[in-house]
Order: sequence, then C-alpha cells, then structure tokens
Amino acid sequence: MSLRYVDTNIGGIGHLLKATDPTVYRPNGMVGVNPEFDPAVGDRYLADHIHGFPIPVHLHRNSDSPLLMPVTGSPTSTPEDCASFFDHDFETAAPHYYQVLLERYDINAEFTVTQHGVIYRFAFPEAENPCLLLASREASIQAPDETTLEGHQDLGGGVTGYFSLRFDRPASRRDQLQSGIRLHFAGTAPVEVRVGVSLIDGTQARRNREMELGDRPFAHLAEEARQAWETTLRQIQVEGGSETQRRTLYSALYRYMGRMQNITEEGRYFSGYDGQVHAGEPDFYVSDQIWDTFRSAHPLRVLIDPQRELDMIRSYVRMFTQSGWLPRFPRVSGDVPCMLGHHTVATIVDAYRKGLTDFAIEEAYAGMRKSVTEATKLPWRNGPLTELDRIYVEQGYFPALGPDEKESVPEVHPFEARQAVAVSLECCYDEYVLALMARELGKEEDYTYFMDRARNYRKLYNPAHGFMAPRSADGNWIEPFNPKLSAGPGGRAYYAECNAWTYTWSVQHDVAGLINLMGGRESFVNRLDQLFIEPCDGTKWHFLGQFPDSTGLVGQFVTGNEPSFHIPYLYNFAGAPWKTQRRIRQIMEIWFDDTPLGLPGDEDGGAMSAWHIFNSIGFLPTCPGEPYYALGSPVFEHIELRPPDGPTFTLNAEGSSAQNKYIQRAVLNGVPHERPWFEHEAIQNGGELSLVMGPRPNKSWGSRPEDAPPSLSDGDRAG
Repeated sequence: MSLRYVDTNIGGIGHLLKATDPTVYRPNGMVGVNPEFDPAVGDRYLADHIHGFPIPVHLHRNSDSPLLMPVTGSPTSTPEDCASFFDHDFETAAPHYYQVLLERYDINAEFTVTQHGVIYRFAFPEAENPCLLLASREASIQAPDETTLEGHQDLGGGVTGYFSLRFDRPASRRDQLQSGIRLHFAGTAPVEVRVGVSLIDGTQARRNREMELGDRPFAHLAEEARQAWETTLRQIQVEGGSETQRRTLYSALYRYMGRMQNITEEGRYFSGYDGQVHAGEPDFYVSDQIWDTFRSAHPLRVLIDPQRELDMIRSYVRMFTQSGWLPRFPRVSGDVPCMLGHHTVATIVDAYRKGLTDFAIEEAYAGMRKSVTEATKLPWRNGPLTELDRIYVEQGYFPALGPDEKESVPEVHPFEARQAVAVSLECCYDEYVLALMARELGKEEDYTYFMDRARNYRKLYNPAHGFMAPRSADGNWIEPFNPKLSAGPGGRAYYAECNAWTYTWSVQHDVAGLINLMGGRESFVNRLDQLFIEPCDGTKWHFLGQFPDSTGLVGQFVTGNEPSFHIPYLYNFAGAPWKTQRRIRQIMEIWFDDTPLGLPGDEDGGAMSAWHIFNSIGFLPTCPGEPYYALGSPVFEHIELRPPDGPTFTLNAEGSSAQNKYIQRAVLNGVPHERPWFEHEAIQNGGELSLVMGPRPNKSWGSRPEDAPPSLSDGDRAG
C-alpha cells in the first residue's frame, strides 16, 4: 500500500522559483492532467481558484490547452471568467485520481487518466442548470455527432495535438460562443466526459479513447490507475523510518515517475525529430532535461526499471538517427537548447557500463562523439562550433570576459552569457565518460585523446585562492574575482546558476586529482567543511536575489540545484566518510519533508526527487559513467529495490535512526566491506548490503585512500 504515502501537493509552494502541480498520470504516461489554477499564482498550492480542467493535448503543459469548466445557471462567459473558489480540505489529490469541490457552484469535479486519455466526472447540485463550457483557445473543434467533439491544436515545431471527446449523453442545447462552446445538460445525473488524445492524427485520438476508456465505469478506470501506481511504487520497498520519511520517499518516487513520457500509440509514434510517424520499433520516450536528470534520475531507473531505461537510451539513439544530433533537452517537437554540456553522453555510457548494452552502440558512439567534437558548447544554444569553441579545443578551457568587457560573439545568449568555467568543467567530464566508452569499444586513439582532454579542468584551478576560476582567451586570470558574487545574475558569466563555491567541486571524474590540487586529503576535507558553514557575506536576501536557483542553503552548499548533488559524498574519497553520513542526514532533515514547502528547489524533470530517493536509501552514483555508488546514510532500516523483471537488491541498515546515522561496519554479499562505496557489478544480479548503524562515527571505517573508486588520477593518489 505504498500509494497511501504519496502526497502530490508536496512542493506546491516554491522556495523561490517553480512550484509543482498535483498532476494525475500513469507512470511515464503520455497524458498528465491537473486543474488549471489561477495562472497569476505561481505557488500552485496557494491558489484559491480553479479556472477549469484541460484537454491535455500538450502532454504535461496545460496552459494553452482547451479547457473544460462545469458551471450552473446561465453563464455567458469563458471558463476563465467562471473560475470557482476551492478549499484543499475538500480536495483529494493522488497520483491516479483527483477530486475537488467547486464551491462557487457546489459542483464535485473528479478525474482519472489512462495512458492516452482522461475521464472527467462532474456532479451538479439538484434543481440547477448543468452546463459545461469548453474554451477552444487555440484549438480547432468540430462536432461529428451529438455526443462527440473532436479537434486539434498546433503545438509548434511541426507537431499537432489531436483530441476526441465523448459525453455520456447528448447536450440538451449547444451555444456557440466566440471563445468556445457552452453545452447544457438535462437531468440530475453526473456528466462524464471521456477524452482520448494523440500526436499522430484524429483517428488515433478516437481509437485511444475507444480502446482505453470506452464505456468502462469511472470507478474501474480509477482502480486500474491505482493498481498501476501500486505496482510501480513497489519497485522500492522500505521498512523503518518515520511517517514523514516514508511520505517524502514515495511522493518523490511518484514525482520522478512523470518523466520521461512514452508517446507510443498502438505501436506507432510521431517523432518531432524528423516529422514522421514510425512503427515497429520499441517505445519512444520524450520530455527530458538531461543536464538535470543524468545525475540521479537516469541512474535510479537503471536500478529499479532497467528495461524502461534501455528504451529511453534507444529513443536517444533514434533521435540522433532522425535529426543528426543527440538531444540535450528532448521535447515532443525536438531538442530544446537548454542549459549546457552534452550529458546525454554520460547517460548512455552509464547505462552501457551497468549492463544495458542492447542498443545500436556504434551509432550511439557516433552521436556522442559528434556532440562532443562538432556541437557548440555555448549554453542555451544548439548549432555548430563557434570561435569560442575553437579556443576551447586549442587551449583546453572556455574563455571568459572581464567584468567590464562587452560580449562580441553574436552566438552567445544575451542573458545566459558564456558560463565559461561551468562549460569547461562539464565538458571535461563529458570527454572523460566518452573516453570510457571509447575504451569499451576498443577505440584506443579516441580513448587517449579524450582522456587527455578530460584533465583540462586543472587549467581553471587557481592556486592563489583555491577556486575554479575564469580565464581570458589570452590565458590571464580574470580579476577582480569574488568566489561568491562574481559573474552577475546566477553567476552566468562564469558559472551556471551557482557560484565558485559550488563549481569548484565539479570534477566528479577525478576526485583524486582535485584532492591533489587542494593540497591533500586534510586540506580537501577542511575546504568541504568550510563549504557547509561559509556565510553569504551580506544578507541572505541579497545573495538569493543574485542566485535565485541557490535555494536550500547550508552555508554555501546549495541543496536546491543539481551541480551540488555529489558534493556531500566527496568526503568518502578523502578518508572521512562519516562526514558524508552526517551531512546527508542534516540536509535531508532540514530541506525535505511532506509539506507543500517540502522540496528545496525546482523538481527539474524528476532530478530533485531522484536525488532525495538515493539519499534516503543510502547511496548515490557520484560519477555517472563509472559503475559505482558512494555510500551515505540510509534513513530506513530495510530497503529493497525490486525491478519488474529482475532480482532484488536488499540494503539493511541495522539500528538506523535520527541519532544512529553513522556506519559502524558493513557486509556486502556476505563479505566484510571496508570501502565507503561499492560497484554496480556487486548488485547487478541482486545481492545484499548490510550496515550496522551507530550514534558516533567509526572514523576508521572506509578511511583508506587506496580504497578510493576509479578516477582519472589513479596513478597519483593523494596521501
């Protein structure tokens, strides 16, 4: 009964930026639906009016969709003008079902979903005039018969969304309005509206409605959706922990399961990457944010749903085949040039090196190599190499501008700027994981070339102050430099949404090398300690005004943004794993809970929730592409990872509690385990990791530097 722990309103109030919606969907389904709340209220949970219920032709984007609004009396306005007050105390928000009382009209509205459809049921008060307003917005709508409305909407990028609505009985009267249609219904029975949607054509939308919804009772459809969620949530089973910890875990698992979205319809799918309908291929997935999700969301799916992850990898490869480029932020209409780096490379390599090899690997490698060598590294841009990319190739780092220099390269995004240090570090990481894949495929020349380039991060470490810092095209350090406040809004001149205190640690692929740059293990640990207590040097409101993505602050550690995810685990590689255990518990206790304020930053395609899940179960892949996991501090005493068709991996944390956060000893598959990390191979076919937890650190466990995981600098480990 894991579903009872899910609260879809967690995160409904954003700390600074985006709030979540209480979306109803099937796991990785094509359709996701939530009420349209007052669009002026960004924090969804704080909205007190509902403006209608969408016809979900935009997948998870409802703001421009056609809109249904049930009303009574003789309304003459649009659904937006007929908005109703609502109260969360008269609301049921679950992954499979939503219900709310529209208090203005005393109408009970509820809905549930299928893979490609939604069914609404509106119960009107007696002795009233039941009406439904359908706002067409940008959609074209026709009425093929007295109980059906069908139409389509241009979604942009050459993509059209199609929909087919059927009412459970004919309307007693239809009024054509300038903004849509008003339908009047006789009798006191609830009005049901069944909607099928498609990205292929109107016929397929109708078939999706007929096959998935048909005339099946609302309760049966809701139960089917509930069972789908129960089955999926059972992929992670836990015992122990608090009620709040179980609610945050399973709510995070629900949120994470919203991406990617399977847009296959009866064995066919429309691809925005070549504008064609394809058939006879594995399921096709879109809607991803790879800069966010490569760090936690994709690695989690490798563990709990590897076949689905394999289909996602295959989808990436088909996107390359169809468009000529691997995606960065794949949407239904094609790739969107968001953020920076080409981390589809890391996603593919991570899956391959963890045993998911059944895809066109040579084609994938061609796409990965092309992304790394032929695509611009400019943030928020797609396209060929620019003059800045050529400097990166020649000098090993992306050049930055000084504080008073004006941008002269036309391809640079006017707001996102160069993000020069972040680009350099993230591209070094991409080159590292590409080198690993080259080695797997016997491409020794590529392996040597890209592995050598992966060392270029060292060119940005300024020993004068110990931060990864910007350099100009002529090799000089940019001055003046403030590791907290330089580089404008979000630090975007040099970094990506964060500052040097975050990005200095963005060397996941060579922690041993970073330790050496910082002067050894003791100095490295001291710098990490300082990160978590370093003040803002001024008011927090001033700092967050410049860095609105840097929510969930612990010192200068940013809980709410993805580049920080691996940082607390770095103590493991410097001989102080007990400090990882302490910090992870601190972060989880402070910034994650089961309230509308329970997410410390943007959800970002399931990335934040996946990171929370990893932290809760006690380990994290700190360097996707390398098949190992760094240990943290599991909050549950017993954890089982149960992929649908694979063996179970069990993690026992004997005595785990709020105080018993420290690992005393470990046994992996029956053998004493002294390292604060373990290899994927050890759990690939199931297995068991047993930890004994205690209230004080065992500082001798996991403290040997020679036990550090694979790293670029394996030949010169820090002492």
